[in-house]
Amino acid sequence: MSHSRLLFVALVTLSLAAVAAAFRTVSATASAGSVTPAAPMLAPRSGHTATLLPDGKVLIAGGMRRNQDFYKSAELYDPANGKFQPTGEMSVGRVGHIAVPLSSGKVLIAGGWIGQGGTDSAELYDPSTGKFTVIARLTARRGRPSATLLADGDVLIAGGEERDNESLASAEIFHVKTLSFQPVGSMHHARVSHTATLLGDGRVLIAGGYAGSVTASAELYDPKRGTFSETGGLSTARCKHTAGLLPDGRVLIAGGSDSRGWNGNLSSAEIYDPQTGKFTPIAEMNESRFKLPDEAVQLASGKLLVAGGSKKVEVFDVASGKFLLAAGELSAPWHFMTETKLRDGSVLLAGGYPNNPEATAETWIYRTK
Repeated sequence: MSHSRLLFVALVTLSLAAVAAAFRTVSATASAGSVTPAAPMLAPRSGHTATLLPDGKVLIAGGMRRNQDFYKSAELYDPANGKFQPTGEMSVGRVGHIAVPLSSGKVLIAGGWIGQGGTDSAELYDPSTGKFTVIARLTARRGRPSATLLADGDVLIAGGEERDNESLASAEIFHVKTLSFQPVGSMHHARVSHTATLLGDGRVLIAGGYAGSVTASAELYDPKRGTFSETGGLSTARCKHTAGLLPDGRVLIAGGSDSRGWNGNLSSAEIYDPQTGKFTPIAEMNESRFKLPDEAVQLASGKLLVAGGSKKVEVFDVASGKFLLAAGELSAPWHFMTETKLRDGSVLLAGGYPNNPEATAETWIYRTK
């Protein structure tokens, strides 16, 4: 065969491969929804919280503009008009705190960093008045702990940092009826930047994080006994990852970083099976990413949304066991952004910071169609 004939065949083969690849990308994108820009917040924020309120609005609280420039301010996103409006101020500027919607309709705000260390301050936001009210203090100062709303309406708060590089193994319960905090059994491992996922049987899966080094350890909190027990370890040590409950009761763990920090962003993912107590690696994400929202949003289809740490947004498709890229993209690989599922099934993506200290006020809306 002549050189020209070989070249022609090669070009045709490459062209067909390119068409096929493009078709696969379009198909995957079409089934994974899309992300489009929305109105900006009133202030640029990263490390803030975003909580869905009973009336469908979203409370955006705290966060930072840049290092050591923390916000007391809060604002509300109204899906009806797609705009943000100011609301009451917290008692203290904080970042890396928790925000948990309670059965009363109020929101528990607690912990976080207020400077070089964590805080034990806590307060309640009342949507009916738009005000924050200081309540009893946490039993420990906690920067970036995990918080899990339990089946009985109380809240498990675990780990975090008391000061820089001083991770905690202790945990406590917020009792919604008495508005008080009570210590419970400590975790087997101190950790911060871990995930905590409520399982179908009421237990809580605590996974990953770091305390001097990144850990692959995982444990279960049993609310009936108030104790932690170790379970199978992650296949990959990771922190600042995301976790989400799947429709079948298993838990997806994805992304994060290893001990190399910014140079160790992970695209790997795995699934925890409560029946076996084991983690199993699965297909990787399309993008490596870390500093993610703690909880991956479960969509009406059962797919899980993963956003942040990359310009691309993707969903985990339970049926195929693969990650699919959504159409559109963010303006930068925003870290420590928030994702909040709205009543209509869309998801508000807000804030974060890129590879520099300056946060953004930009937001986006993810839609399944």
